[in-house]
Amino acid sequence: MTAALRFDPIRLPPECEVLRQEVRAFLADEIAAGTFDPHKPQREDSDAPEFSRRVGERGWLGMTWPKQYGGHERSFLERYVVTEEMRVANAPTRRFFVADRQSGPVLLKYAPEHIKMDILPRICRGEVCFSIGMSEPNSGSDLFAAKTKATKTDGGWLINGSKIWTTSAHIADYMIAIFRTSPSTKENRRHGLTQFLVNMKKPGITVNPIAQITGQYEFNEVVFTDHFVPDDHMLGELDGAWKQATSELAYERSGPERFLETYYVLTELVRAVGPKPDTRSAEGIGRLVAQLHTMRRMSVSVAGMLQAGREPVVEASIVKDIGTIWEQQLPHRVRELAAFVDADASNHATLDEQLAFAIKTAPKLTIQGGTTEVLRGIIARGLGLR
Repeated sequence: MTAALRFDPIRLPPECEVLRQEVRAFLADEIAAGTFDPHKPQREDSDAPEFSRRVGERGWLGMTWPKQYGGHERSFLERYVVTEEMRVANAPTRRFFVADRQSGPVLLKYAPEHIKMDILPRICRGEVCFSIGMSEPNSGSDLFAAKTKATKTDGGWLINGSKIWTTSAHIADYMIAIFRTSPSTKENRRHGLTQFLVNMKKPGITVNPIAQITGQYEFNEVVFTDHFVPDDHMLGELDGAWKQATSELAYERSGPERFLETYYVLTELVRAVGPKPDTRSAEGIGRLVAQLHTMRRMSVSVAGMLQAGREPVVEASIVKDIGTIWEQQLPHRVRELAAFVDADASNHATLDEQLAFAIKTAPKLTIQGGTTEVLRGIIARGLGLR
């Protein structure tokens, strides 16, 4: 074994509970104002720019970033609380979520100062949307097989090729993408990839939405045709992006969004069975809540590692692996438990509607953000098993 895995028990400090109440009050006001319906978790294609700006005005974007870039220098644990409450409420976070979670931290670490000063404050104000360009046709989540090329030209790079399964590319202002700048070597297939900041509003980019079984659009194919990226938009080390991307994924894979995406069917089931469930329902719900509690403790622990300045790539992969499998299976388990729910339950129609949606959207959960197979490869490598 090359790395010792350790999930230290972390208790959320009192300021997090104060913040939690503030977020809940804000979301209650937004629900009352009709911004979104918490019982309709169909946020996949919902874009809410004004809601995004109001979240920014509250200081809940860029929470952990330096104040000189518009951030608020708060803790990862406080950010965890905001994310958790937004997810539980099914709030429309699409416009700002990726930028706040992982694109901003990448820019903080690798972008030139003038780009930080330009873009990061706008992320904190909830004004810009980011997408991530990693997967490609014919290579899927195998990042090291990427073929989309960045070719050096005067003052920058020309991009040709395509990315696929690119979440939110149809509304994104920017993309942080990995492109091939040199061939891989026989000894190191990770070599030759470089990370770039792409302005999605510039010429040479075509975005083709991909329809999902739910009838909505979340993923896209993005085609680059001689798209020009200036030199100062190259992020970090030439040909060495694999190290940067690996660190970035620690932000992407460890949060509560990795096990709360279908959580709404569990709360709706609890409402349907009422305060005095039968033994079968009580046992089933109790088991699910115990599993959820365990994952939450692990996820909070990873937030504590980020707060400590660590890069918990393996631990984050474990949270994502077990979390997405759990949230993928949850609608099916709830459907089994709901089979004997009183037909006169006041929320029966809502539960049925939510289950129909959750069962259709569940298959994607173990693909987005790194497939189960890729995650287990990372975990095995971290344990020294490959």
